[in-house]
Amino acid sequence: MLALTFQGIEQVGCQTLEDPRIELPGDAIVAVRLAGVCGSDLHVFHGRETGLDPGTAMGHEFVGEVIETGRDVDRIQKGSLVVSPFTTSCGECELCLAGLTARCRRGELFGWRQRGAGLHGAQAEMIRVPLADSTLVEVPPGISPENALLAGDVLSTGYFCAHQGGVEAGCVVAVVGCGPVGLMAVLAAQRLGAERVFAIDPVLERLELAARFGAEPVNLQHSSAEEIILEATQGLGVHVVLEAVGSPQASLLAMGLVRPGGTISAVGVHTEPQFAFSPAEAYDKNLTYKIGRCSARKFMDTILPWLADSDLDPAVIISHRLPLAEGPRAYEIFAEKLESCTKAVLTP
Repeated sequence: MLALTFQGIEQVGCQTLEDPRIELPGDAIVAVRLAGVCGSDLHVFHGRETGLDPGTAMGHEFVGEVIETGRDVDRIQKGSLVVSPFTTSCGECELCLAGLTARCRRGELFGWRQRGAGLHGAQAEMIRVPLADSTLVEVPPGISPENALLAGDVLSTGYFCAHQGGVEAGCVVAVVGCGPVGLMAVLAAQRLGAERVFAIDPVLERLELAARFGAEPVNLQHSSAEEIILEATQGLGVHVVLEAVGSPQASLLAMGLVRPGGTISAVGVHTEPQFAFSPAEAYDKNLTYKIGRCSARKFMDTILPWLADSDLDPAVIISHRLPLAEGPRAYEIFAEKLESCTKAVLTP
């Protein structure tokens, strides 16, 4: 099969890999119809996360058709159109039962192979899915493949970010970073009843989408987010900051925007060795800080019915659709924010 593989820092390329096969009774093989390029893929691409084996198929966002199942798979049927979260999960361990499917004791991340072990990713013509019955979800009628794709990662993560932050009716919220996850956090904050949502980013195209979703855009190229938000909140700051970047600069900005007694909910993938703010600064604000990987499989059970029962179309964030063979260009466009790119997807 053709796959887009990691070949070194800032190097991805198409190569032929062996077709995946059933290895365990709970496996399924999925023919990928749509695969996303995610912001967290760029952490590997740029070398901020290390250890990935060269030759690993990239990617963890996918929708596709089940073409083969192992003998123990009975819920997921051959021929079904399915969407997957970015990690597998068993649905039975104590962590899964507590809703922390992202930390399943048997779970694995798609697109991560290290020292020969792990799973190939979804930016490929086919993918093997272990624990298929508890990992994969059939796409409900009426939901487009593109919206289903977003439900498997960025929309679930944006919703998780707002949920983790305790967003509720009457909250004033600031979203730091309006990439795909940040834009989905805007939607989620609105869905959970936020009174005002400020969307903060330096990229005009992202801010235009945030405004389309009901947020008040703050362009970091031209304005001070702290000045604008402190003025709008009588000097207090916001109740909740949704941080969707994963950088020291984003952490410091979030700390400057949150009010005393407020919450910072961070879902940006942080790779730095220490916090950008001090324990004393957190203490002096009576800060609640929550951080972690989204348990997308859990939140898909909320997100997919939400999409089915509304006219919401989060897929408007997808600006580029390219064939798998043009995957290296998709990474370049997305990484460098070329051609007004807000989200790129690949069609194997």
